[in-house]
Amino acid sequence: MDFYPIAIEKLIEEFAKLPGIGNKTAQRLALHVLNLPQEEVKEFAEALIQARGTIKYCSNCGNFTDKDPCSICSNPNREKSMICVVEQPKDIMAMEKVKEYNGMYHVLHGNISPMAGRGPNDIKLRELISRINGDIKEVIVATNPNVEGEATAMYISKILKPLGAKVTRIAHGIPVGGDLEYADEVTLSKALEGRKEI
Repeated sequence: MDFYPIAIEKLIEEFAKLPGIGNKTAQRLALHVLNLPQEEVKEFAEALIQARGTIKYCSNCGNFTDKDPCSICSNPNREKSMICVVEQPKDIMAMEKVKEYNGMYHVLHGNISPMAGRGPNDIKLRELISRINGDIKEVIVATNPNVEGEATAMYISKILKPLGAKVTRIAHGIPVGGDLEYADEVTLSKALEGRKEI
């Protein structure tokens, strides 16, 4: 990229560090930012700095928050007897969009992946165990439907069942609007396992 000034190259490099952003997209983003009015660029930079400086993790559930406990944990209208376990804070945002779940959450901040060198002590499992008491009726495991997510779900089930908590797993299967012919064997198998009476 010798044809760009050093400042633009540095901006492209920084955008390329973001997940899912390749070099071409980073270049487009950098050039877009350079074409914005100075005031918009300043607001963008200030929003980044403010978010990074004020957002922290909820001491109860591990979600992003600007106050502790977070708005979900401190909401008296939430169902306190259910905990939905997710891998990352972004998963809470996805669950909340559905507007079907009104319980509490617990963010693991990762998953168990021996191949990546992550074990049970590398995620927030101790914190989850400490939250399980007689008031918790159900723990819903909503880890991702991949090898690491399944391994994490099985481990959670194994450690929580002796504590008397009912442990359930979100169903997996064919997406709405999907065609059976394009579904892989694992997805079809999970869809059959999770079938229910209609």
